[in-house]
Formats: sequence, structure tokens, C-alpha cells
Amino acid sequence: MSGELRQRLEQAGIHTLLVQFADVHGTAKGKLVPLSHLSDVITLGAGFAGPSIWGTGLPRTGPRSEYYARADAATAWPLPWMPGVARLIGDGYVDGQPFDACPRQVLKRAVHRLAQRGWTLKTGIEPEFFLLKRGADGQWLPADDHDRLDKPSYDLHALPRQAGFLHALQQALQSLGLDVLQLDHEDAHGQYEVNFAFDEALASADHLMGFKLAAHALAEARGMVFSMMPKPFANQPGSGLHFHVSLWAGEACLFEPGTDATAHGDTPLSALGQHFVAGVLAHAPALAALAAPTVNSYKRLTVGESLSGTSWAPASVSHGPNNRTALVRTLPGRFEWRLPDASANPYLATAALIAAGLDGVDRALPLPPARHDDLFEIPPAALRAQGIGFLPQSLGAALDALEADPVICAALGDTLTPEFLRLKRHEWTAYARHVSAWELQRYASAF
Repeated sequence: MSGELRQRLEQAGIHTLLVQFADVHGTAKGKLVPLSHLSDVITLGAGFAGPSIWGTGLPRTGPRSEYYARADAATAWPLPWMPGVARLIGDGYVDGQPFDACPRQVLKRAVHRLAQRGWTLKTGIEPEFFLLKRGADGQWLPADDHDRLDKPSYDLHALPRQAGFLHALQQALQSLGLDVLQLDHEDAHGQYEVNFAFDEALASADHLMGFKLAAHALAEARGMVFSMMPKPFANQPGSGLHFHVSLWAGEACLFEPGTDATAHGDTPLSALGQHFVAGVLAHAPALAALAAPTVNSYKRLTVGESLSGTSWAPASVSHGPNNRTALVRTLPGRFEWRLPDASANPYLATAALIAAGLDGVDRALPLPPARHDDLFEIPPAALRAQGIGFLPQSLGAALDALEADPVICAALGDTLTPEFLRLKRHEWTAYARHVSAWELQRYASAF
């Protein structure tokens, strides 16, 4: 196989391989390898110092100090912004065995659980992002100085000003095998969204990593900074990473409503789909730690009034047919999971989603009543009185929920769970003890 692949890549003008993997934060890492060593990176992998990679917890000595990204030959694609270079996605191996804390291996384990039942999960992931620059005073600003509308959603003045970047991004994604559906200006200044077609869960996560690689490079080439920070501006909406989710057995969508409709006849999902969503809702607090994994994430997922006014980030644990104010928006044969933000690691978020959904299926969890109303307009106290819970309101609280959830911890595994908790608790502590400019302005001379 490697001989045929090498010949194909040589004919395409490829001389170098970018062997890429994802760390625990969902950041692309890797190294360049001459094409002549293609067979080596497929059979053994490209080697890295394990402790130098976030989230491995590997020692500095011995055979387990070496991390190998073993290339998946099916993921070989030329990178148009790096002529002569093709990307190969690697799975983590340590001491000759699949590394259980590699995010891609975590998702592959979750996908295997589905395959044992004859099922395949498909996701359509919708990344939102900002194009930023540094101002003269060092402050982060939208890259487009003229992007100032009070309601910039679908703005056709700003969109043409970024047409060069967006067209290059579209071409790059299509060259990586993605079916780009649409690109638009989102609700905040300097914010955009790209939609590409849904795919099998592992492929969708791989696609998102390719999208980030392309967008970073193309923005930098134009003097801009591509940002998937969840909420860079307090007075503007943040960036989501919504997942459209469906479950399949061959060509049959198992979430399609049919004769197995339950008491919740207004939910456009099968009984299996309703149990799956019930599991997602039941584990929502723990899922938040993976789908909203940064301190900044919780500036977006606010209970009550948001400083930005407009918000598309539901914090109430709820579902409703075509209801974008609910955590889960149900649609015929699929649901949209609206919890994840742009900083989520797609492999870990998807693996945790699968674990939660399967727990709902295995325990036949009942789905709470659907909500048809605008949940943003109902005071939090009234929602609580109606039995609606809320997501954690800080990274610290989300980590507590994750640590207390054996189902989601089992999906991450015995190696990754404590490492993820350790790294993220350090992030939370560093933030909590930081003295901000807001605090100095408010308190320095107040008492």
C-alpha cells in the first residue's frame, strides 16, 4: 500500500510529509518527514518526545517516553498552502501499543463501541471563528476595521472584504476532501462560520483539524490571526462548534422517527434517538468540561442576561424541536448539540458524546418534555422551578462534574482522565488567582 501511495504522491509533486496529530487541547502538532520515509511513518510512526506533548503524562525516561504518531495512509492529502507537502494524520502509539490517551485513539475506542452494535455515528461540525489583529495599544481587535454593524449577522458588506481569505479557505478545504456547503459572517464583529458536509465521526474530527490547519496558515499569510477562542469580546457573541448528530445502521438512519414514537410525539426522533438525547442531557455537566474546556468558555455559556445581548449559547439543560435556545435542538432524524464551543477538542468531545448517548440508550432514559418556548426569555429562577437545570458556570465546576461522572471518565480512559483534570485544574487555578485590569480599576482606590 505504501508503495502505491508514494507513487501517487510523487506524481502529485509531493516531496515531504507533514505527520500530524492532536494534543489534549485539540491543537495540531507534528513534524516534517521526507517522502522517502513514507513506509516508516505508516508502519512505525514519526517519533516524538512523549513528555513534550500536552496531555500524555509520559515519563522522561524509558520506553514509554517515546510517542509515535503512526500515519493513517487513508488520510494522505496534499496541502495547497504548502506546495510539495502532504498531510498524514497519525494515531498515538507508545511502547508499540495504541496509546490510550491519544485523543484520536480515544475516539476510535468510542467508535468501536458503536461498531460492535452495527452502528455508525455521523456528525456535521460547524466551526465559528474570528479573524483578529493587534491594535497599536496591544489590544485584540477584529481584523476588519469597518466591521462595525450593530447586528452584523450575514453582513454582505464585510463578507466581500474577506472574500480573498474565504475563497482560499474554501479551495483549501475542498482540496482536503471536504464538501464545503456555505460560508457566512456571524453575529459578532470579525466572526465567520464555515459549514461542510457531515461524515462519519472520526472523519469529521479529522476534517476539523484540517480546517484549523488551513485557516491558521491562510490568515497568517494575510496578516490576520485566526482565532477559535470561544469569546474574545465581552460585548459580542462567542464562537460555537455545533454538532449535528445522527446514528446509522448501514444506510438506515436510526434516529428517523417511525412507528416507535413515544409519548414525546412532538420530538422528531425515534425512541432510540430520544434515549440517546436523554443520555446527552443527563451527562451535560460532565460533557461541559470537554465541550467547553477553557476558562473563557464560561463567558459564553452564561445563565441569565449576557453582556453581548444576542447569544446562541444555551446554558439550560433542555431540548426542543428546532429550538436554538435549547441545549439540544431536535430535527427530523438528527439533533444539533449546541454545547460545544470553538476551543473543544473534536476527538474528545465526540467520544464523550457517544459515551453519554449510549448510556442513555442502555438505561432507556426517558426524555424530559420538549421545550418550544424561547428559553432565553424565561428568568433562571422560573426555569429552575420548572425542573430545568443549568450547565456549570465555571471551568472549575465543570471539572468537578467530570470527575464525578464515571461514564464520561471511562470514555476518556484511566490515563487521560487524571491528566486532563490536572491540566485543566491548573488552568482554572491560574485564572482564579490572576489579578485582572477590571479588578484594579474597580478596587484599587475604592476602600
